Amino acid sequence: MSLYDIPLRTLTGEPTTLGEHRGKVLLVVNVASKCGLTPQYEGLERLQKQYADRGFTVVGVPCNQFMGQEPGTAEEIGTFCSATYGVTFPMLEKTDVNGDGRHPLYTELTELADAEGQAGDVQWNFEKFLVAADGTPAARFRPAVEPEAAEVVAAIEERLPA
Repeated sequence: MSLYDIPLRTLTGEPTTLGEHRGKVLLVVNVASKCGLTPQYEGLERLQKQYADRGFTVVGVPCNQFMGQEPGTAEEIGTFCSATYGVTFPMLEKTDVNGDGRHPLYTELTELADAEGQAGDVQWNFEKFLVAADGTPAARFRPAVEPEAAEVVAAIEERLPA
């Protein structure tokens, strides 16, 4: 199954798929509102603004699996992201990224190895998966890697449509 075909839901509960972004480079990030890494929303939003008109989008995936750091309702999450960080990129519903309830999207994404060759479970909030414009997983960046780190920006720019 292609990443484009996996059923998802928006933060407001509407059915969707990554296929809605077919042809774009995506940065899929599991996010949380009450994490020490939450300020990464600022960098994610700057990437969104910088590259959106070139065929790129961030996709935020709230997750409450790491010390309960995303406890809010969909409405609370949406309000927080908009009011605090001015988030304009699409957000999906709260999702499990690890364990028995792992969402099929993350079953596929976690097969991708990071720069050190390690695949498997998401380590923490704000792990980033770059998806190429053809819908294939292309790169994985662990949580401590800032959204605007040179290696993330280079990977995005390398894959942007011509």
